[in-house]
Amino acid sequence: MTRTAATPQTRPTATETVLEGRGLSMAFGPVEVLHAVDCDVRAGEVHAVLGENGAGKSTLLKLKAGYHTPTAGEILLDGQPVRFRDSTEAESAGIVMIHQELSLVPDLTVEENVFLGHERHRFGIVDRRSQRRATRELLQTLRTSVDVTRRVRDLSVSQAQMVEIAKAVSRDVRVLCMDEPTDVLTGRETEVLFELVRRLTHDGVAVLYVSHKLEEIKTIADRVTILRDGYKVGTFDVDELTPTDMARRMVGRDLADMYPEKRPVAEHAESVLELEDVTVPGHAEGVSFALRRGEVLGLAGLVGAGRTELFEGVIGLRPATGRVRKDGAQVRWRHPEDAKHDGVAYLTEDRKGKGLLLRNNLRENLTLQALERFARPFTDIGKEREALEQAAKEFDVRVARLDVAAGALSGGNQQKLVLAKLMLTTPDVVILDEPTRGIDVGTKRQIYFYVADLIDKGTSVVLISSELPELIGLAHRIVVMQDGRVKGIVEGQDMNEETIMAYATGLRDQPTPGPEQSEVVHGAR
Repeated sequence: MTRTAATPQTRPTATETVLEGRGLSMAFGPVEVLHAVDCDVRAGEVHAVLGENGAGKSTLLKLKAGYHTPTAGEILLDGQPVRFRDSTEAESAGIVMIHQELSLVPDLTVEENVFLGHERHRFGIVDRRSQRRATRELLQTLRTSVDVTRRVRDLSVSQAQMVEIAKAVSRDVRVLCMDEPTDVLTGRETEVLFELVRRLTHDGVAVLYVSHKLEEIKTIADRVTILRDGYKVGTFDVDELTPTDMARRMVGRDLADMYPEKRPVAEHAESVLELEDVTVPGHAEGVSFALRRGEVLGLAGLVGAGRTELFEGVIGLRPATGRVRKDGAQVRWRHPEDAKHDGVAYLTEDRKGKGLLLRNNLRENLTLQALERFARPFTDIGKEREALEQAAKEFDVRVARLDVAAGALSGGNQQKLVLAKLMLTTPDVVILDEPTRGIDVGTKRQIYFYVADLIDKGTSVVLISSELPELIGLAHRIVVMQDGRVKGIVEGQDMNEETIMAYATGLRDQPTPGPEQSEVVHGAR
């Protein structure tokens, strides 16, 4: 790290600027993703950065945390110009970043990850007892009961994120950069994180906070900087803006019509996918319901309700018992490829880990699941390129060049690529698991209209989502699960947050359907 002046010996007082970016620009090759952006953060405040996917939010944080060197502009720490050679130098100056993508080492334990790179030593040997005790204390402050000797690969996504947060705050933090920290957290875990943020800012820590959740920004932030297409729209006191104001400034247009108009399901629509007494050991038990042709069927429930695991069992990713029927014929899929051949496509909730090969280019990712269409027997690369160009237009995949790796895309554009990849298999049933997780409000609206377009084309959709407004806005009926069981199936006026939460928390429970209720459960035949 180099400075133009000596490092001050005292920290700035509250409201004084700790870290500032002036005229920051960033280009990756010929593609400029950030254009002369000014953004500062003060001691004791939460400064949020908002924008659509691809607006430059993560790039801005990475510039300030030493992961990238700006192509133009300068960074000032305590009022003095500074240039970090890498993130390690930034961390030594107290600037720590929590990434949107987990940066933990899967084969190391929780304790080893938290202290990786700054291990505690005693007589020249790593003091594991001290590290273990400190890690437990850190996780206790986050109300996370994780065995610190477990390997990270054995944790759930939300548990791993809490470990990532513990790792960050284990440093001597002055500026904490948080990139979508609550993306995979439950409501309770999010509130625990907010309590931690409030304690940190009370102690004078400055927080740069990226999130696509507008209500969350209203709750936790003091100021907000809004970016659009790499340019700064402005910096505002958060009290000056409603969530609607934020969304309008982010996308440059009004988002009043967030959800498309629902097309009614035909009165006697047949069932295209039926589950009868399906059990996924340890996750779901005795689940029965049906998806009708031309329907969006929502799946609601709290974390741990078993929604994802249920459909992983249905399509062959987990062992399952019970009966599954596709178009009236009983099926048993042992692999998602079997389901694909029967016209059923599954979009995983983990687009980075399971949905895309991030180091491969867009063309290879797009055609991977439908490779038989492009390789007879040799791959027709020209035909693949045509398919990619068409998919980029149809799904509005925003990228300067189509020959980049999938990992170079923003989160929203990655999700569009996964959707395009899915639809290349021409399914008539699509299972979407958390399709808008980690995506900004403008891209969410695009995906909602893609879903409506699927219904118009005769496709049926299962929508698994943790966002109740999304389910209510898109679904014709909603199946509510709790602890692996169906607690209720709601439609019409019962599709409201109060009723859904009553079922999801066990306050209400519909009786097990009998033969006279078979149309509600299994659909009209």
